[in-house]
Amino acid sequence: MKSKYKSKEKRKRLQGCKGSLTVEAACLMPLVGLLLVSTVLLLFYFHDKNIIASCAYETAVIGSTKAREKEGVDASLLNQAFQQRIQGKCIFFPGARADIQVEDETITVSAYASRRYFSLRVVQRAAVTEPEDHIRRIRRITG
Repeated sequence: MKSKYKSKEKRKRLQGCKGSLTVEAACLMPLVGLLLVSTVLLLFYFHDKNIIASCAYETAVIGSTKAREKEGVDASLLNQAFQQRIQGKCIFFPGARADIQVEDETITVSAYASRRYFSLRVVQRAAVTEPEDHIRRIRRITG
């Protein structure tokens, strides 16, 4: 008999808690959903930023390598190289563009993308080096 009394008391106590748990969950779930969506959006942003930065750097290095050749380098060819590298890789910023400046000593690639309220800009530079001249100078000194 005693155990039956405890179970009735326990049931009465739990009956008062049923609605409060539902209300608390209803208030908490939008916050959890907002946090989840914000985290995914932030991950997409940084993913695309890294992809755009790496494609811009690769394009700058290609430009610095081609600048040593006899024909030199053209900004339109580097722009095509950038578009080939970035095509289909971005999730949040699919329409990234690049502004490429070719100078005597450096190649500068400024890549930018925007979507609604978000935008990003990445600038990558590569120096035009001539390692052959450096090697020849070293050989003159040592040999």
